[in-house]
This record gives sequence, structure tokens and C-alpha cells, in this order.
Amino acid sequence: MDIFSVFTLAGGLAFFLYGMNVMSSGLEKMVGGKLEKILGAMTSNKAKSLALGAAVTVAIQSSSALTVMLVGLVNSGVMQFSQTIGVIMGSNIGTTLTPWILSAAGIQSDNLLLRMLKPESFSPLLALLGVTLIMTGKNGKKKDAGTILMGFSVLMTGMSLMSGAVEPLADMPAFRDVLLLFKNPLLGVLLGAAVTGIIQSSAASIGILQSLSMTGGITYGMATPIIMGQNIGTCVTALLASFGTNKNAKRVAVVHIYTKVIGTVICLSAFYGLHAVFRFDFIDAPINAVGIAAVHTLFNVINTVILLPFSKQLEKLTKLTVRETSTREELLDERLLRAPGLALAESRNLAVRMARLAMGSVRTAVEIIREYDEKKAQSIEESEEAIDHYEDKLGTYLVKVGSRSLSAADSSEVSELLHAIGDFERIGDHAVNVLRAAQEIDDKGLSFSAEAQQELHVMTRAVLDILTLTVNAFDRNDVTMARQVEPLEQVIDALNIELKDRHIRRLREGRCTIEMGFILSDLLTNYARISDHCSNVAVAVIQNKNTVRDTHEYLNEVKTGGNEEFTRAFEEYTESYSLPPVTLPDAPAE
Repeated sequence: MDIFSVFTLAGGLAFFLYGMNVMSSGLEKMVGGKLEKILGAMTSNKAKSLALGAAVTVAIQSSSALTVMLVGLVNSGVMQFSQTIGVIMGSNIGTTLTPWILSAAGIQSDNLLLRMLKPESFSPLLALLGVTLIMTGKNGKKKDAGTILMGFSVLMTGMSLMSGAVEPLADMPAFRDVLLLFKNPLLGVLLGAAVTGIIQSSAASIGILQSLSMTGGITYGMATPIIMGQNIGTCVTALLASFGTNKNAKRVAVVHIYTKVIGTVICLSAFYGLHAVFRFDFIDAPINAVGIAAVHTLFNVINTVILLPFSKQLEKLTKLTVRETSTREELLDERLLRAPGLALAESRNLAVRMARLAMGSVRTAVEIIREYDEKKAQSIEESEEAIDHYEDKLGTYLVKVGSRSLSAADSSEVSELLHAIGDFERIGDHAVNVLRAAQEIDDKGLSFSAEAQQELHVMTRAVLDILTLTVNAFDRNDVTMARQVEPLEQVIDALNIELKDRHIRRLREGRCTIEMGFILSDLLTNYARISDHCSNVAVAVIQNKNTVRDTHEYLNEVKTGGNEEFTRAFEEYTESYSLPPVTLPDAPAE
């Protein structure tokens, strides 16, 4: 083996790691926000957690990525620590698929069908198909599928390069002497853990071992502890991700280590204990790529079967290791950016929380117009601070999400959320403005006339209804509900004009004071602005579903009477929010 073989080995590893990264990123992009729904469905049911953990790992082809996601979700408070144990064990099962795929590289046969199963035979075709999809695909899904195929092809090319580079090692006495050192199980475990920890990919380290097995110098006795060490090494990624998180998030990384270490101790002790009694003949036999995949699968399955019934005990052990202190939940965890679809789903969850907080502030502000309450006033101020904080965090986070590789649908949703959070922040500001009006009324001992109160009640009811309709449409991403917002917004605009006209009429007739007129005008202006922001959010929801292309074009269409649905809804809202008849002043006595 010369220096050029070393270069080829290094290049093959680089191809392998890059291909795995591209393939995993493409799979995560296709799954998108569905990951959040899948992980959010976790319950105390161990079997369900196990199955979903395995399914997600197969979908994204990375147990390390899933564990890092779990650290982020627990740190954000989306999941409880106890929910993650079954998921982690399920990911151990899901990660066994990759070695079986890689083992296909060792197929040797003259049979056409069997030869086609060799990755080096079909991966060029997948690469051609992937490039075709990327260059000709008109939608994001086709391009994502092409990226996945290209990633797989690059990965298998790397595997082939590594296998070819190590072939000369079979004839090197020095290599055989080095391998003899790893007949010591402890050294094998340490080697497997070290290599995996350094390259932070158990799939890559398994691929290297499978390549080396093709020299014929690796035995079952050598490979078994190395494989178990590789499983321990894969914990390094999650451990690094847990730095700077709260205690519960750190526990996710620690319980991951415990499952691997305890499983290795049990399985390795049982393996060599049984060998001492029964003297396994195969222990000194050369192992091939298929054998490595089989040992890897057997270890993870046995490990899961043994430890899953003791989930509660593992949880207690982890809590003793990482003791309880005050925990701080992050609004949005940076670790979730590894899976942009999941990060986007959590961004939407926080945006909905922000929307409901803004709606609650408006409702409270309206209540204290009628009867002032200092505690409620304080709650509005506190909510406004929280809403501003949400907007700042969400805006920064969404920009980071948008810079990642996203599907067309996810990119559209980022745009919708960025627009919406600005509108919800302004709605919170208008709630504070309404509060200021309420404080002025209370401080000066003022009150509206009975007639003005009746009219304001109609306007208030309409504003609260449009706000509820908008927040629900945003929460559910419901276009049908969103289309009901604009006609109500037009009704509120008409009410605003009419109420101001009525106030001017009463002012001329001496039935209203200028001071109360200013307060009424401020209230009506803020109500109208709230409905305007609701309209903006509703249009963003509609645009996100690709049902309209241009905001101005859509609003112009519905306002000019060219939309029957809008006209019908407008007429219904006009009737529902009709003002009481104008009260005429008493006629002078004759």
C-alpha cells in the first residue's frame, strides 16, 4: 500500500461523508415539518416510541441527527425527557439499515440480477436519474428526490474507493501485526469509539470497517468489540450538542451514553462468557461486510430488548447523574436548525403562541374600557414585552431557517411567518394604545354617552371576531377561514367611518364633548388598524397555500365586486354588525 492508496482512502472517506450528508439533508428536507408532528405524537407507550424512533432514523438516515433534535426539543420544552428514551432506543434499531445497504458492495456473482444488486452497478444509474431530476424538475420535491439519489451515489462511490484503497493491506505483514492488537476486546471497543467520535458518523466508521473486512484480515472476534465501540462513539455528537442546554436536555445525551455503554458491557460480557464455555469456532473466522451488518443489527436489537423494560430505571439513573436544578427553556433551540423542517414547525408553534398572546391583550384592553382594572392593565404591559421578545427571537431565527436548504413549501411558510409576526407585534402595540385610552378615561372620570356605548359595542364585537377568525386561520393554516377575514375587514372600515360621522353630528348638536371625541377617535383608529393587520395575516395565509400570487391583485379582485364569495360574506357581516338607529335630538318646544 503506497501513499496514493492513502490518498484514495482519504478521498473515499470524504466522498462517503459528503454523500451521507447530502442524502440525509435531502431526506430531512422532503420530510420537512412532518418530523415535528411525528415526534410530537410521542406518548408513554414504549412500543410506539420505539417504532417512531426507528422510522424517523430510517427516514433521515442518521441516529445522531435524531438525538441532536431530541436535545433541542427537550431544551425548548416541546418534549419531556422521559419521552425520549424509547425514541433513542428506536433510533438504535433504525440505524442498522445503513450497514446492510453498504454490505451490498461485497456481492460477488456472475448472475446478472445479483450483479445489479451491487451498488457500484446501479449507483451510476441513480446518479444519472438524480442529475436529470435536479436539472429538469419543475418543483422542489423532484429536485429534492434528485439530491437524495445523488447523495446515495456519491456515498457508494466513496465506499468503493475505500474498499479499493485497502485491498493491498491484505498482503502486508505489518497490517496483520497491528490487527493482532485488537484481539484484546477493550482495545477494540476503544478503537471503535475513537474513530466514530472523531468523524462523528457511525455509518462512516462501519463503512470503513466493512472496507477493511474485504482484506480478509478482520475476524469476528476483532470486529465484535469494535462494532460495540462504534455504537458508543456515536454518542459524541449528542454530547457536544448538549453543551449550554438545560438539565433535561443534558439528560437526553447522558441517557444515550448509558444505553450504549450498559449494552456494550452486558453483550460483550455475555459473548466472551459464552465463548469461554462453548468455544465458538467462528470467533477466529474472517468476517465480511454482511457479517458486520449482522453483528451490528444483533447488538442493537439485543441491547434494546434488554434495556427497554428498564426505561424507568434508566431515567432515574440519568436524573441521579444530572441532578435537578432550575431549568431554563429556550424559545427556539439552534440545534433544531439541523432539521430545517422541524425548526420551521417549532417557529410556527411559537408564532401561534405570540398570536394568541396578542389576541388576549386586545380582549383584556377592551374589557378595561368598560371597567378599569390595574391588574389587567399590568398584564397587558407584560404581554407586550413578551410579544416584542417573541418577534425579535422569531425574526432572527426565521432568517437562519430561511438560509438553509428548504423545499418550496417551507420557503413560502418562512415568508408567511416573517410577515405575520410583524403584524401580531403591531396588534400588541394597538392593545397598549387601547389601554392608554382606558387609563385616560379612568384618570379623568369620563364616560361615553349611552348612544356612543351602543355603537362602540358593535365595533368592538366586530374587531374581536375578526381577530379570533384571523388567529384561528393562522393556527390551522386554513385558507377557507382566511378568506372570511377580508369582507369583515371592509365592514369594520365602513363602521369606522360611520361612527366618526355620528360622533361629529353629536358634537355639533352639543350631545358630546370634544375630550371624549378625541378618545373615541383614538379607539376607532386602533380598532381599524387591528383589523388591517388581520387582513395582512389572512392574505399571507392564502398566499402560503399558493392560491393567490399577488396581494394587491387579490385585494383588488375581492373589493371590486368580482368575487361572489366575498360579496356574500360582506352582506352577511354588514347585517350581523349593523349599528343601532341614529337618535335624533329633541325638537324645540313650540
